[in-house]
This record gives sequence, C-alpha cells and structure tokens, in this order.
Amino acid sequence: MRGKRYLALALASALLAGTFSGCSGGGAGAAASANPGASQGSAAANGSFDWKKYSGTTLKVSLNQNCTGEAIIAKIPEFEKATGIKVEHSITPEANYFDKVSTSLSSRSGDPDLFMSGPYQLWDYSSAGYVEDLNTYLNDPGKVPSDYDFKDLIPATVNALKWDGVAGHKVGSGKQLALPMNFEIYSLAYNTEAFKKLNLEVPKTLDQLAEVSEKLKGWNGPGSYGLAIRGARDWGTIHPAYMSEFTNYGAKDFAIEDGKLVSKVNSPEAVKMTSYWVDLIKKGCASSWAKYTWYEAGADLGAGKAAMLFDADNNGIQQNWDGASQEAGKIAWTTMPLVKEGDTPKSNMWVWSMAMNSNSKHKDAAWYFLLYFTSKDFFRYASVEGKNVDPTRTSTWEDEGFKAKMAKQSGYIETYQKTVENATILFTPQPSFFETTTDWAETLQDIVAGKYSSVQEGMDTLKAKMDKAVEDVEVE
Repeated sequence: MRGKRYLALALASALLAGTFSGCSGGGAGAAASANPGASQGSAAANGSFDWKKYSGTTLKVSLNQNCTGEAIIAKIPEFEKATGIKVEHSITPEANYFDKVSTSLSSRSGDPDLFMSGPYQLWDYSSAGYVEDLNTYLNDPGKVPSDYDFKDLIPATVNALKWDGVAGHKVGSGKQLALPMNFEIYSLAYNTEAFKKLNLEVPKTLDQLAEVSEKLKGWNGPGSYGLAIRGARDWGTIHPAYMSEFTNYGAKDFAIEDGKLVSKVNSPEAVKMTSYWVDLIKKGCASSWAKYTWYEAGADLGAGKAAMLFDADNNGIQQNWDGASQEAGKIAWTTMPLVKEGDTPKSNMWVWSMAMNSNSKHKDAAWYFLLYFTSKDFFRYASVEGKNVDPTRTSTWEDEGFKAKMAKQSGYIETYQKTVENATILFTPQPSFFETTTDWAETLQDIVAGKYSSVQEGMDTLKAKMDKAVEDVEVE
C-alpha cells in the first residue's frame, strides 16, 4: 500500500529556511511588447482551438513572489483578452507562501484553482489528494493546441513533476502533477579575477576543489575565503551541492527492502562523501558556514568574500548582472567538480511549477491558463524580456534574444548544456522529506562541530533517525 502517512501541511517553518529565489537580475521590467499566446490566437483563428470556450469563467490563482509570478501577472490582461476568462490572483513572499497554499488546499473548497509549487511539496499535496493529474488533459488531442509543442518542454523538468504516488518510487513516471515554469540545477560559479590573481586552474575534480578552496583563503584580504556553500540547519542545505555530490559518489538516501524504506546514509559511499564534505568545509569555507542559506552564499560571491560558489546556477547570476554587486562582470560558470575528471555530472534540481487544484470547479478553464502560461511565447517573454534565466523550454534556450541576454554570463549556457540531461530529483519521494533532510543538515553541522567521534558515528545516528521517521511507510 502507499505510505500510510504524509506530512501534516505545516510546511511553513521548513520552507522558510529552504527558500528559493534565483529570479532577480538583468532584463526588462514587467511591461513588455512580447505577446504570449500569439500562436494560440492564430490557432483559434484557424478554428482548430477555441480559446474563448470558457469565456466568463473566473479563476483564482496563487503565485509565489518570484520572477515567474511577476511575469504571469504582467501577462494576465492579455490572457483575459484572449480567452474571456477573468483571473483573480494573489502573490505572496516565499516565507509565507506554502503555508498559505497548504491551508487553502486543505479546505477542499476549490480555491485556488491553480497554484505554484515545487516538487517536494507536490509529494505531500498529491498524497493528500489535492492535485489534479494533468495527463488527463495532455493526452486528449482536443484539449491541446496543435502548436503547443509539449516535447519542447525540457524532459528533465517534466519528469521531475511526475510521480506515481508510492513512497520509495522515484520521480519520472505516473501522474503529471504540474507543468514546469522555471528550474535550477547545480554548478560551480567562480570569480575569474581571483583565479588569475593566484594563477590557479578552475577545479574539475573534487580533490582539486578542496585544494583550490584552501589556497584561496584570504585571496581578497581578511575574511575572504575559497568556497561558499549552504550550511544552515534546514533542508535547503542538503538538496543543492551536497546531494548532487552525494549521488556522484554512488550514495543514496533510501532503498526499498522487504517492502520498507530503509535509510542508506551510513553506507560506505555516503560516509566517504560526507567525510570529504566535512574536510572541505573546515579548510575552504566560511567560518560562519553553519548560518549560510542561498542568500549569504550568493552575497559573499558578489561581495568579493568568496572566490567560488557551489550552488544553484541562477544564484551566482544575481551577482553578475551589470551593477548588481561589487564583483559583477567577473563571475563565470563551470560544471560541478566530480570524483574523477570526465565523469558525468549528476545534478539534483528544483522546479517551480504550476499545479491544478483537484477540487477546482473550473478545471477546463484552469487548463487554458496552464496552456497559455507554459507556451513558447510566454517563456520567451519571461526569459528574454523578464528575469527567468532558467526557462523550461528548449526553444527559449535556443532563442537568439536569450543568447544575447546571456552573452556576458561566461560559461552559463555551456554549463547548463553539459548538466541538464543528467539532472533530476535525486531524493527518494517519501512522506517525511522535510523532517529527514532537516535532521540531515543538523547532523552535518554536528559532525563539523566535533559532536561525534567520527563521521561514521554521525551518519549511523542519522540513519536511525531517518528509519524512525519512515517506519510506518509501506511500499507496494
């Protein structure tokens, strides 16, 4: 049977700590001349798709306050004109966003009709029965305009939002819980001037990363250091760089044994990787590493304190737009360092998406909203004229306007191209995700602080906690 329990919808405290930004920076403001939905309008004009079919309907939409939410708001008037559907929207800062959505969904009132989400939250929402399976619409030719081009959506982002609802089963199959809006993968951003100053080569292996991080200590005066990574006591510390390299070492979080989820965080591979990570932190990272979230890590790169940032690709870019920071124009990107040079990088990922409330009373009109705001025209607007630098359509990445916008971001597109095909959600879906990853971050902090006699002892203790958290989960 499926997991017998899922997280209570009290996600606010976990999500406050693990927030995702990545949307501020270069590009035009909200007002723009682009016309998302123009191709759909053409389809409607040809009689192949009736965009006015649900005219007069009112939709309620919950948006997170980021680049995607802002781009959607800018284009709502055009959507309303093209479809006759009225949209009432709310936009909420991320610190409070998921708490608000969780409360609304649990009422089962159908409000909101649509909401932005991330993949980890969708595991919880779908287990509770709050999420509509979009395969119902995607597989009906009468519900998809001929020019929508679903295959243009980046497969990794689509698959990250598929799950069969069974705890322990990986993402990539089952219900389509949402459609992707933007995403992030993990790579190494570095200050080119720091490397020139010390005549250093950009690291390609993890051993080289550790060596270079140590050499860069004090590169820009007192308080400057080699590598910025997250370290706060929350789930956001585990999912970017750490989880990516954890997987590159051959480690995994859980396995299915005799119909039960069993933690594998104390395996030889897991302990070896964590031992490396702890040593890296001690020798090459900020002395206040344990307080670092997305914001502190990125800010240190921009302020000339950190010479490198191992985090979301779109974190460093916020520091590199013209005038964005002290070090703007000096930052470049490369693929994450690996165990052996030439290995294939396996990156975890985060995907901002739009999901439909299964209790919505206006599902067909809501589907039109999803089609419109995941169209080629909309994504080109959001990324070329807006601030979304990790669009979820291949055609946007290939767009000459997008390439021109990103021309000063040295290595950004090339690093994306080398990473995206092997990027996915690397965690095992399970109902205690936020609890177990927060415990994981706490354990990592405690190991660095010397609370345990060895990394093995710390990871053994973590395994016991994780096994306890999922002890009542049964896997089909």
